Amino acid sequence: MEVKGKIIKVLPETSGVSRNGNPWKKKEYVLETFDTYPRKVHFTCFGDKADQIVLTEGQNVTVSFDLESREYNNRWYTDVRAWKVDIDQAGAGAPVPPSVNMAASVPNPPVQPAAADDEFPF
Repeated sequence: MEVKGKIIKVLPETSGVSRNGNPWKKKEYVLETFDTYPRKVHFTCFGDKADQIVLTEGQNVTVSFDLESREYNNRWYTDVRAWKVDIDQAGAGAPVPPSVNMAASVPNPPVQPAAADDEFPF
């Protein structure tokens, strides 16, 4: 699966040692989508991906991830694990609607300096 959005939160790195004695590491991020009704998505980068994928708040990204659910004590837990992240190099803000881009391309009319004897109505 894939989702596009902006990184709004970088959570502290977590690490430890498994029962088998193997070290593990995980980084967590929160992304906000660019939808009409934005949604927040919490995802993790686990193991080697934690070192390979380094993100900062404000970056626009496309995250490819796997979903996996597991049961523990009759409750279900879902992991959103990123396996690829593409960083948008064009800019850090949200996409600009086309109507705003069109308005920005129209040059502003020249400004005429005010005469010294003009009075202001206030």
